[in-house]
Parts: sequence; C-alpha cells; structure tokens
Amino acid sequence: MNDMNMHHDHMQMNHDNMSCHDMGNMHMGNMKKDMQRKLIISVILTIPMILMSPFMGIKMPFEITFPGSMWIVALLGTIVFFYGGSPFFKGAKKELKQHQPAMMTLITMGIGVAYVYSIYAVIADQIFHIHNVMSFFWELATLVDIMLLGHIIEMDATSSAHSAVDSLSKLLPNKAHRIVDNQTQDVDVSALHNGDIVKVLAGEKIPADGVLISGSTSVDESMVTGEAKAVAKKVNSQVIGGSVNGDGVFTMKVTGTGQSGYLAKVMHLLSSAQAKKSSQETLANRVAGWLFYAATSIAIIAFIIWLMVKNLPTALSVAVTVLIVACPHALGMAIPLVIARSTAIAARHGLLIHNRNAMEQVKALRYALMDKTGTLTAGKFAINALHSVDPNYTDDQVLTLMASLEKNSNHPLAVGILRAAKQKQLTLLPTSDVQELTGMGLKGNVDNTTYQLVSVQYLLNHHVAYDQTTFKQLASSGNSISYLLANEHVLGYVAQGDQIKPNAKQFINELKQRHITPVMLTGDNTASATFVAKQLGIADVHAQLLPEDKEKLVRQYQKQGKVMMIGDGINDAPSLARADVGIAIGSGTDVAIDSADVVLVKGNLTDVINFLKLSHKTTVKMTENLWWGAGYNIIILPLAAGILAPFGFILNPMVGAILMSLSTVIVAINAVTLRDF
Repeated sequence: MNDMNMHHDHMQMNHDNMSCHDMGNMHMGNMKKDMQRKLIISVILTIPMILMSPFMGIKMPFEITFPGSMWIVALLGTIVFFYGGSPFFKGAKKELKQHQPAMMTLITMGIGVAYVYSIYAVIADQIFHIHNVMSFFWELATLVDIMLLGHIIEMDATSSAHSAVDSLSKLLPNKAHRIVDNQTQDVDVSALHNGDIVKVLAGEKIPADGVLISGSTSVDESMVTGEAKAVAKKVNSQVIGGSVNGDGVFTMKVTGTGQSGYLAKVMHLLSSAQAKKSSQETLANRVAGWLFYAATSIAIIAFIIWLMVKNLPTALSVAVTVLIVACPHALGMAIPLVIARSTAIAARHGLLIHNRNAMEQVKALRYALMDKTGTLTAGKFAINALHSVDPNYTDDQVLTLMASLEKNSNHPLAVGILRAAKQKQLTLLPTSDVQELTGMGLKGNVDNTTYQLVSVQYLLNHHVAYDQTTFKQLASSGNSISYLLANEHVLGYVAQGDQIKPNAKQFINELKQRHITPVMLTGDNTASATFVAKQLGIADVHAQLLPEDKEKLVRQYQKQGKVMMIGDGINDAPSLARADVGIAIGSGTDVAIDSADVVLVKGNLTDVINFLKLSHKTTVKMTENLWWGAGYNIIILPLAAGILAPFGFILNPMVGAILMSLSTVIVAINAVTLRDF
C-alpha cells in the first residue's frame, strides 16, 4: 500500500488486503459466482461421462458405449479437469509455494493422476488395443463436482459481505472546507496536505488529523478511540480524522493525512493482522497434508515393490489407484457440511460466523480480552444520579436549571443533562450573562438569580460545603459530578457516567468457570476502567490504549496461549483481526464487525458463551467426520497398495467404491446430527 488517500484509493487497499487471503477465504462475490458457474458446467459435463464410462473399472448396467464414445469421455473429462479443477490448481500452487501441502494439493494430486492415467488408458485402449488398463474419468468428474460443491457450501455458510479496510475508508467525509486566502473552498479529502487550514462545521466528520487554531467544541471520538464521553477541544487541542464534531465550529491545521493519518495507521495494523491470521492452518488442511504424504509414500513404495515382483503396467496401475483413492469424496464434504449446519444454528441465535476457522481455536482459549465501552458497558454517557439537597428545590427544578445553563454549551457533560431534560419534557428557562468558569464550569442568571454549575474543584477552592461521602462514592464509580450552586450554596448535584450491561457480571463468571482469564483493554480513562473492572471481577486491566497498544497486547497474550478479543469500536479492529477468535458487538462500527470472526447481532454477552458451546460441539463433529473421511484411507490405502496380496487378497475396485460411498453417507448423516445448543 503506497498511497493512503483513503477515498480515492481504498479500493486498491482493499485489493492489496485481499491478496493476503487463502482459498479458505474465497467468499468474495465474484469468486463465489465463478465457482458456481464452474460447478454447473462441470455437473452438466459429468452426466454423459457417467453414462459412457466404467466406475473403478466396473461396467455399470446403464453404461452406454459406442465406437468413439471413450474419445468423447476423454474430451469432456479434459474440460472438467482444466476448467472445473482450476481453483484447486491455484490453491495447490500456493500451498506448495509455502511448503505446506494440504487440501488443495491432495485434491490436485487425485484429479491430476486420475486425468493423466485416464488419458493414457484411452490411448492404450483405442489406439494400441490394450484393454486391461482402467480409466478413472468417473472418479475425476465426480471428485471435481463434490469438491466444488463443498467449497460453495462453506462460502455460503461463512460469507462476509464487507471489507474492514473499505469500511475504515468510509469514516472520512468526501469533502473538506479548505481555507485559502481567507476564502473557503470545498475540496476532496484526498486533496488535503499537511499544513492546510480547514474549517469544520457543527455535526460534521473531521476530514483529517489536525490541531485547532481557532474556536472550541466537543468531539465524539468514541468510535475511534473508545473514550466513552465526548472530549472538549480548544485552541492547540488535537483532533482525529473520522471523529464527529459537536455543536461548535472551529478551524484546524492538518497534521496527518495520507500515510501519516491515524486511520491510515489503523488500516496498516488491520491489514497486517488479517494477513497473519489468514495463514492459520485448519484441522482439515492438516489431515489433508498428512494424507498427501502418506499416499505419496505408499504409492512410491508400492510401485517399487510391484515393479520388482511383477511388471511395469501392474506397478503403475497400483500406484495410480493408491493416489486416486487417497482423496475420497467424503473428505471434501466432511467439514463443509458441519460448517453449514453449525452456522445455520448460530444464525438462529443471533451469531454470524464470518470465519469458521475461529471455531477450531475455542478449545484452547486461555484469555478473553475485551473492550469496556460498548462491550461491557452501554457506551452512553448518561445521568446515573440526580438529587436536590435543598428542600426548596425538587430534582426536576435542579435539572431544569442545569439544562437552562447548559443549553448553549459545547461541554461534553452538557449532552447528558440536556438529554435527560428533554426526556422529562422540562421547559428550559431564559438565561442571561452565561459565562464559562475556566476549568470549573459555568454561571449565568435565571430569573434575576445567579446560578453556577461547577465541578468539585470549585467547591474546594471556594470552601463551599458539600457531602464528601456521597461524592467519593459516586466518583469511585467512575462518575463525573457537577454541582448546582446559588449564593455559594449547593442546591443539588448530577453524576454522569457509563452504565455496566446487566449480564456482564454473569458473563465474566462463566468465562472464569471455563478457565478463561478475562482481561480489559480500553481507550477510556484509568478511573472508569478500574471501577468497571472491580465491579465485574476483572483483575487484569489496561486503560488509555490506542489501537496499536491493544493489538500489541493481543500479541503479548498470544505468547502465553490462545486469545479471544471482544470489541465494538474502530480502535478494536486490529485487535479483533489479530486475535485467534475475534468477536464484534453487532451494534458497533462496520470496521469492527468486518474485522471480526463472529458478530453478536443482539449485542448480548451471553451469546459469547453460546458461541463457545457451539464451537465445542462443532469441533467434535469436525473431528468425527475427518476420522470417518480419513479413516477410509487408513483401510483403503494399504489394501489398494496390495498389502494382502501375499495372502491371495487384492482389493476389488467394487469394494473400494462401496467404502467410498459409505464414508460419504456417514459424514453427511453425522453432520446433520449436530444439535442446537
């Protein structure tokens, strides 16, 4: 990625990111359509091949033969092999380049040997009239069809329609108000450069990283940094591109665009983590790798032995049979059928599984790293306590006075107060001479009385009496407390803060029961993080983190064991991609959702436990199916090699065909028996 001008070049970045994915991630729309097209054409061509060719050397009752029919079969088989088999060739090339032969290599070996030997059989039969050479066109065509079908089933079950990098690029607005010679010009964000002066209006997204040079405002950075509340900004304050401006208007000097911007750095982290994760080897690929080496070794040994004791045609026939039966149809369907079943169950319970490989990591999980804001807490800065301490004022009167003073304020604490007043349908009072008390709050006149809305620091500085016990109790709970005063006398107070989700405590306890250690990673302040962690029983807390800090901590914990990450914000995206299991809250950002392996549609933390339960059951079924699929090979490979020939037994092709069909039926039935959690 050379150019990080996000709106013009995010498609290129998405392409670069996509190049890091292997065959297991071929869920992009065009790839899926291509695979479906190949399957349809291959099946159409397979039908006449089945009608005109023998199965494992056995003439079928419905077989149709006529002069030249085998040449037609050879032509159709050639098309199926090169056209239908092309995805497997590409996958095998990549696996061999990485020195990790797996499923694609095993499939390519099976259909490759079947094709070459079958062409040889047709030439031997039709031209040289050697009739004892068996062709495998039936096996070739059906194997290609079933493997294509298996891949399509898996793509359907774990498809993801978006790109995390693409979602990141959409966080920036299309246009920016650049100021040149005191004139405001609307320009594309991609045209901004460091040092440009930009004006940002109320409610707009900030187009780039920068520093305020005039004006003041409050900025919602929660989607970017994870901080629960809006952040007050004034001259010389830094702002982040992609965050949302509040009610104020300000001008800023651009300090970060292109490759130096905050979101660009997050993109780089995200792409790096996804590339690393895409290289994870699945259980099915490991089994396929073992079978590849086993089949190749047995075929070579069998070829040498039969060449010594008999002749070249016999040795070649035995070796070819071994290599072909090593890739049974059952192995191609063993995993996709289980995945299709488990993802359907998950979807019914509000779990969208983007990456099925994550399910295999669950059994070894040691740590559950999680964001605070939006994950363990509601993510809304709201009033947790509001009380009048003067008998002459009711709670509603205190709230009305506070909201009246705050109605023109850009301060983050004003948002919760105004929202509460609106919900109670309180009528705001006319105010005059409203002034900001720097660092302390504000004051103004209402009905000829001067009121002040201030922090505890003002009370301390002016020796105003207040209930210190209540203050400590509320502050220790992560609240920000504001006091309403008149004539240096406290009339009431309001405490604002985030709220812990109702099921969060139970969720943490269940993790501990599963011997998974909960860890909090948050961009929020230390006081709020510590309070929430203490309430939930989380001992390991890391606060005030940037995305790179979170991603670094994920890597550190991975040195000690498998890691699950749960989050919902942009600052969680690299960590979600890096973790062995990334789980996004469905109400979070598109970037987080697209980076995760699993999405909780309902945002209910108990669904994480449901996912762990389902993953355990799914992994058991996968293992059982792989044993049924690969177990066929444990029996058939030695028999195909002629291990019992000294005792007068040589494998009948019909027996091999029955075992192959039986193992396919068994894995299908076993997949269907996966039950709801």
